[in-house]
Amino acid sequence: MIIVMKPKASQEQLDHLIEKIKSLGFSVNISKGKERTVIGVIGEEDKLRVQPLEAFPGVEKVMSVLKPYKLISREFHPENAIIDINGARFGSTDICMIAGPCSVESLEQIRTVAAAIKKLGGKLIRGGAFKPRTSPYAFQGLGEQGLKYLAQIREEFGLAIVTEVMDTRDVELVGKYADAFQIGARNMQNFNLLKEVGATKKPVFLKRGLSATYKEFLMSAEYIASRGNFNVILVERGIRTFEDYTRNTLDITAVPVLKQFTYLPVVIDPSHAAGRRELLEPLSKAAVAVGADGLMLEVHPCPEEALSDGQQQIVPERYKEILESLQSIANAVGRKIV
Repeated sequence: MIIVMKPKASQEQLDHLIEKIKSLGFSVNISKGKERTVIGVIGEEDKLRVQPLEAFPGVEKVMSVLKPYKLISREFHPENAIIDINGARFGSTDICMIAGPCSVESLEQIRTVAAAIKKLGGKLIRGGAFKPRTSPYAFQGLGEQGLKYLAQIREEFGLAIVTEVMDTRDVELVGKYADAFQIGARNMQNFNLLKEVGATKKPVFLKRGLSATYKEFLMSAEYIASRGNFNVILVERGIRTFEDYTRNTLDITAVPVLKQFTYLPVVIDPSHAAGRRELLEPLSKAAVAVGADGLMLEVHPCPEEALSDGQQQIVPERYKEILESLQSIANAVGRKIV
């Protein structure tokens, strides 16, 4: 259930209403917009319908939310959320770039990429210290040593760290180093992990599962929000279809559809969608044109020597060319690449 307060509702009226709702055994989440405050009430709505909530001072209207996801719905927060990470404002007119290698392999490797990103005006760097791999014999990441390399790069270049967490036992460790968590596609429905990162309040890049519907994707985001963390950025990274030429099939439709349902920013990851570096530029252009709030691209100083996913990574020089090609499209839709 959602309760919309009147524009001039006082703090005293808001506190009085919240106190009443909590006394009935419900939990609340508050969203303060430019003009109105909206209260999301979590619990069995049938028990609350017997209360004349519309009669409380300061209440404008009370609405039931039919969708299974409540806290991340447009009804709860009509305005787009803006999530700021190191000056990159996801959900604003900026199209925010997240670049870096698939895996952190060495300090020299990550430093080379970081220097290129910084020179191009980037604010974020991505890199995996813990890697979920299909084969148990493939490179699994450097673990905490990789996180330490990323932290050193942050000190040297001022770039915020986006890195994946795979296990509830690692949330505290990764949180010590990361500025934002990434939840990979295989963990999209690892509900215990979602709740753990939700409790941290750090921004979370949540990737869509390999075969997840929009509803399933949004329900995973709801798990994070239900623990009080609304700093969720949805990442479309391609879904599994019958086509095997590309690694996955990029669902470009996801951007406008998700923006109808939720106020959360939506980012496209063309690297994992295509799995082929020659397709990154056209898919990135499509993402900008359709309204994505950011792009996640894999950049490596020497892709042919990469320990993971070399075929979908690009060198820094190519990354620069793609950024330049995107700016004209961003200008056409009233946005800018940052």
